[in-house]
Amino acid sequence: MMARILIVDDEASARYGMRRALEGIAQVAEAASAAEAREVIGKNEPDLVLLDIVMPEEDGLSLLRWLRENGHEMPVLIVSALDTARSAVEALRLGAADYITKGFDIDELRQRVGNLLKISELDRENRKLRRELVADGQFGRMIGRSAPMRRVFEMVERVAASNATVLISGESGTGKDLLAQEIHARSPRAEHEFVAVNCAALPENLIESELFGHERGAFTGAMQQRKGKFELAHGGTIFLDEIGDMNPLTQAKVLRAIENRTIERVGGSRAIEVDVRIVSATHRDLREEIEAGRFREDLFYRLRVVTVEMPPLRARKEDLPLLVESFVQQLGERHGKKVRVVADAMETLTAYDWPGNVRELRNVLERAMVLSAGETITSRDLPEEVRPGGAAKGAGENGGVPEYLSEPDFREAKRKFEIEFFTRKLEHHRWNVSKTAAEAGLHRQSLQDKLRELGIQRPGK
Repeated sequence: MMARILIVDDEASARYGMRRALEGIAQVAEAASAAEAREVIGKNEPDLVLLDIVMPEEDGLSLLRWLRENGHEMPVLIVSALDTARSAVEALRLGAADYITKGFDIDELRQRVGNLLKISELDRENRKLRRELVADGQFGRMIGRSAPMRRVFEMVERVAASNATVLISGESGTGKDLLAQEIHARSPRAEHEFVAVNCAALPENLIESELFGHERGAFTGAMQQRKGKFELAHGGTIFLDEIGDMNPLTQAKVLRAIENRTIERVGGSRAIEVDVRIVSATHRDLREEIEAGRFREDLFYRLRVVTVEMPPLRARKEDLPLLVESFVQQLGERHGKKVRVVADAMETLTAYDWPGNVRELRNVLERAMVLSAGETITSRDLPEEVRPGGAAKGAGENGGVPEYLSEPDFREAKRKFEIEFFTRKLEHHRWNVSKTAAEAGLHRQSLQDKLRELGIQRPGK
C-alpha cells in the first residue's frame, strides 16, 4: 500500500510544486489551511505531513501543537520560507521531525520525505507490536488481560504520544506510579527526565521549595541555590503523585506554573521558563475535596485534560494468575528462591478482595515466599487475613488473648499487632493520618509508608 502524504500550505503554487515532486512515491493530499488539514486528518490520517509555518488565521506551529496534543504521531516536515533558527527550534520542540526551507532542491525534498516515511513505517510496526503485547497481557512493566486494564492500556497508548496533561485516579496500590512512567516512556519526551514528587510525603513547609527550588538565603538552612523538580523535569515529565494532599498555597503556584509555563524559586523574583508535561495522580475524590474547600477547582480542570481511572484489583481478578506468576518470578530472583503457587493458594488469593490492591498482593507473596519451607506456596503459607474468615481478630477472642500473641512466628505476630494498633488509632482519629502519626510518635510519611506496607486502607476508599 502506497504511503499517504498531506501537504498543508496556503499557497497553491507551493502545494502544486511539492505534489509534482512527490506523486511518484506516495499518495498526496492537499490542505490550504489548518482547519482544512484537520478535516483531512480526521477522515484518513496520513503517514507524513508537510507543513508550512506562516499561514493566515492559524499558523503551522499551532496546528503542529494540536496534532501532538491529540495523539497524532505521524512525522511532520516543516516546509517554510522562514529561514530562522528560532522558528526551527520551536518547531522541533513541538515535535516536528525535520525542517526544510523553501527554495530547496527537489532531490533533497524527496530524500528527506523518503527518510521520514521509513520512520513512519517503523512507528506503525512498533505500535502493532505493542498492541500484540497488550493482547498478551503485557504493557511495559504493567500486566493485565482483563477488560478494565485493556481499556486503560488502549487509552494510555493514544494519549502518551500527545502533550496532554493527565490525571490518574484510583485506590492506593493500584499502580498509578507505574502507569505514569509508561505514559512518559511512550511519549516524545521519553529521552528527557521523568521526575516524580510524592506530594503527601513532603511537609507543607518544604513542598514549595521541592517543586520550585530556592535561592541562597531564602530561608534558614538555604546555604546555596537549588533547582526544584519543575526545572529538573524541563523537556520531560513531572509526576505529581497524591496531588490531592497538596496544600492550597502550593496548588495556586502549580496552577500558575501550568498556565504561564514559568516558575519562581522560593526567595527569587525572576520568572524561569519550564517546558514540562504534567501527569498527576490521587486516591482521593477531588470533586469531594473541592466541595470541602481543600482543592482548587481551577487546578482540577487544568489537571484533568485526560483522566485515567485505575481499576482496583478486586475488579480485575482474572489478572491474578498473570500477576502472581510475574511477582513470583521477580521475587524468586530477588531472594534466590524458586517456588510455585499451588492450586489451593491460588483459590485463596482469588477469593480475597485485596483492599491494598496490587501492592498488597506483592507483599503477601513476598512474605509467603520468604517463610515457605519448600518449593511451593500453599494456602497455609498465606497470612491469616487473606484466608477465608481470616480477618485479624482482636482481644476478647481466643479466650480473651489477642490472636497475635498466639502466633508462633514473631514477624507475623508483629505484623498483626501493627495492623490492629494502627487501625484502632486511625479509627479513633477518624482516619486523620497527621493526628494518628503525632500520637504514635511517627512522622506522617513514615506512617503512610507503614499503612501501605500493611495494606491498611480507609473503609470505602
